[in-house]
Amino acid sequence: QVQLVESGGGLVQAGGSLRLSCAASGLTFKNYAMAWFRQAPGKEREFVAAISRSGGSTSYADSVKGQFTISRDNAENTVYLQMNSLKPEDTAVYYCTASGQSGSPVRLSSYYYWGRGTQVTVSS
Repeated sequence: QVQLVESGGGLVQAGGSLRLSCAASGLTFKNYAMAWFRQAPGKEREFVAAISRSGGSTSYADSVKGQFTISRDNAENTVYLQMNSLKPEDTAVYYCTASGQSGSPVRLSSYYYWGRGTQVTVSS
């Protein structure tokens, strides 16, 4: 059974940083592209960042370029999202997800394993 378990969310002041982690089990982690999506209240789930199987390719939403960094450790079956200079508009539930496609896909439809999410709240 595939499990993706996010951690590291919480409440932070604007300008602060958080590092999200996603521990994967039940799948051959190195064979999957990984990504982070987020969903704010009343909004659709949106792409944040993705990383290819080897980690050699990454993709970012324009809204987080230069602010967030995605990385992975295939030995630890874990993907990370380093979030710096956080803003109130970054408040959302952040979801970890896995795709069997090559590269670093950005479309939600490319992903089929999902975690339950971790709440990130940025206060002004």
